[in-house]
Amino acid sequence: MDAAERRAGTASTGESDSTGLPPGDFGVVLATLRARRGWSVREAARRANVSEGQICNLESGLRNPSPAVAAACDEAFGADGELAELAGSGRRDTRDDNIAESGPVIAGYERILGELKDIGRSTGPRFVTASIRSIIRILTDTGRRAVGEQRAEIWLLASKFAEYTGWMAQEAGNSAEALRWTNLAVRWGAEGGDETVAAYALTRKAFIAQHRGDTGAAIGFADQADHHPAANPVIRAHAARRAALGHARRGDAGACRDALERFRGHAAEDIGGRPPHWGPRIGNGGSQLLEATCLLHLGRFGPAADLFASACGPAIPSDGNSGARFAVRRATALAGIGRLDDACGIVDATLPAIRLIDSATLRAELARFVEEARPRSAGPGRLALIDASAALAAR
Repeated sequence: MDAAERRAGTASTGESDSTGLPPGDFGVVLATLRARRGWSVREAARRANVSEGQICNLESGLRNPSPAVAAACDEAFGADGELAELAGSGRRDTRDDNIAESGPVIAGYERILGELKDIGRSTGPRFVTASIRSIIRILTDTGRRAVGEQRAEIWLLASKFAEYTGWMAQEAGNSAEALRWTNLAVRWGAEGGDETVAAYALTRKAFIAQHRGDTGAAIGFADQADHHPAANPVIRAHAARRAALGHARRGDAGACRDALERFRGHAAEDIGGRPPHWGPRIGNGGSQLLEATCLLHLGRFGPAADLFASACGPAIPSDGNSGARFAVRRATALAGIGRLDDACGIVDATLPAIRLIDSATLRAELARFVEEARPRSAGPGRLALIDASAALAAR
């Protein structure tokens, strides 16, 4: 197991106090352990010397493990007997023609999705994609067998996994796959009775278009999301963010300012404090950081640098995807006002995280830094760092 896999294996939350295993019954725990290691169903089946169908049936709750299969899974995951013991302590009521009681399955996979997002933020798409796709296969297979409320719950959960898979495809630099998974999230969300995913998906399409460099399409999708009948204040705030960034990239300061005001207004409406159903919390891209990024795109480097410093504080937030992203933006603003030593210091501290996460969106931010820093007067040390940044951005 390499360092990145160890990081993925330990980037988990909510473990039980009395055991090294995460909470849940055998199937949920098995899926969680597999997700933490980034193993596909095929890889887990190979290591345990069982069939892929057995792994899928265990994780979805369609089957309980036999003692032999439980022991094989325990050995494959190095659970020191705890997984085998769990198999005998709590067994689900299962039926051949339908899913078992969906509550534990839904709660377990919701928790797994949260863990996968934590892992993805710190290690990048390559360490979570196999697990996500395997879980989607299990959920969609199970959803086709389910009926009534269980069916709706499972398809809605599949939609959440598909939406995150779209994010990871975008982070891997595959816009076509990102759009395909986003469209699947809309379809499966409708199967689950939730139309808000269709509104949120428009903000995702705006981001994908923005990443492709199609600013006009990005603004258009953002406007559609803002006017979608199922949009709530959180979705409208995300739409206003995309619109503000799009107008800033176009150099339209007035339209950007109007979109920023809409963002602040919608963010103020979101007073419940609960995690949003779709998308990140508004606080993960708060007003100051959004305004600073817009100023950066408008070429107003001094005010952007001041706002980034105010929002981020004295520390260099280089760990994790969002921290690395804002760190590089801050460095770009500093390079723009000639503070190349400070800018290179931030990038130098951030490059290890960018190498580990291997994100297309992060590499695009790094390319923007190189574009701004390259023309500046630089000594050998700075030039070496800029060259290293350019090489990493071009991967």
